[in-house]
Amino acid sequence: MQVKAAIVSELHGKWHTETIEIDEPHASEVKVKMAFAGLCHSDEHVRTGDMVPDGAVLEMLSGRSSIYPFIGGHEGAGVVESVGPDVTSLKVGDHVAVSFIPSCGRCSYCASGRQYICDLGAHTLVGPMISDGTWRHHLGDENLNRMCQLGTFSEYIVVHEASLIRIDPWYDLRAAALISCGIATGFGSAVNRGGTKPGDTVAVIGCGGVGSGAIQGAVHAGARAVVAIDTNQSKVDRALKIGATHGGATTLDAAFTILPELTMGKNCDVVIITVGVLTGELIEQARSITAKGGVIVATSIAPYSQQTVELNVFGLSMYNQELRGTVFGSESPRVQVPRLLRMHHEGKLHIDDLITQEYSLDEVQQGYDDLESGKNLRGVIRF
Repeated sequence: MQVKAAIVSELHGKWHTETIEIDEPHASEVKVKMAFAGLCHSDEHVRTGDMVPDGAVLEMLSGRSSIYPFIGGHEGAGVVESVGPDVTSLKVGDHVAVSFIPSCGRCSYCASGRQYICDLGAHTLVGPMISDGTWRHHLGDENLNRMCQLGTFSEYIVVHEASLIRIDPWYDLRAAALISCGIATGFGSAVNRGGTKPGDTVAVIGCGGVGSGAIQGAVHAGARAVVAIDTNQSKVDRALKIGATHGGATTLDAAFTILPELTMGKNCDVVIITVGVLTGELIEQARSITAKGGVIVATSIAPYSQQTVELNVFGLSMYNQELRGTVFGSESPRVQVPRLLRMHHEGKLHIDDLITQEYSLDEVQQGYDDLESGKNLRGVIRF
């Protein structure tokens, strides 16, 4: 079957649309007609090489030394078009959201309720189908990698059923697309990994799509104050409309003009980092506005090869602080996505307000240009 997809052919190459060939689903696989796909910054991390493993790892996972060409997209929602043999969780016509971390339901992590770190996640960035190790997506004679075993920047996708979440048909597919990664990740960063409690003061550094989820998670968890920090004033303004109580341009700004009066010098119980690219110096900046006994959550993605951070370890120890990483907000996608969709359906979660613009599949590069320039809080592809 021939479909249009947005791909990147080389490191730092532009997003461009190609007609590709996709095969019919094999055993345990599902073909989905896409309705919406979110333009998440993580796809740019692959285009720029930040999330690309070294050649030896790529060779082990995919049998080749380059991730390119690859189909972008790991946020999305659509309708099941067909299913392969042995598919038990979905049928034709079901509405689905994608999950950038597949969950097998059988490994020790899934069995202990931690589906967000399922063993199948080892294959999420690169490689053939996780069902049988063969390829379904092709550009001429070349096999195509797909972002997170998904590649939602395509009119149709063929994926393992472990990468799909059935949702009720009355839920908004556009909202489902954004909840499937960014909003859910941010929300869980505040509620689950950050452990925000009623009465806490929370700071969110970076107020894009993921940060907007973190802000709302903190609000729903009962935070008494949420400080939105972003160098882009329009994002701070938007954050104040969805639940943030205070806003500043930098952590220094928060440290000297907001937190002394707000917390009587105590600082923040939870600090969540949700900037576009996590760099080493941000860790200490976040720690510097964290209270004794507080938690710093590193949600943002750093370059794959980055191994150094700025951190006052004396302060971390003496103030009994914690630094935690998170993926998908440390919550099962099959729990979090339906839960947040219901909240959106009931008017308790802001999604539509966060969408700056819709794009066609041919406008993916424009969407990311707008994100880079600060015009977009969140862009969405409508198919």
